[in-house]
Amino acid sequence: MTFKERYLAGEIEFEAIDDFIEEWNNSGTAETLARFLGLSGEEEDVWIEESDEALKELLDRNKK
Repeated sequence: MTFKERYLAGEIEFEAIDDFIEEWNNSGTAETLARFLGLSGEEEDVWIEESDEALKELLDRNKK
């Protein structure tokens, strides 16, 4: 499962995104970070252009 799927399901805290980023950095995959995390284009843009907190707020709107 991706970070986004696990976060929205309430399985992990938002701060776990750092662990997923580290895993991606060490994986050698050709997959983009956003795809690895399960983020949509809009979510990736908010994260890059605004902040971690803005991404968290966006994801929280869809949290179960």
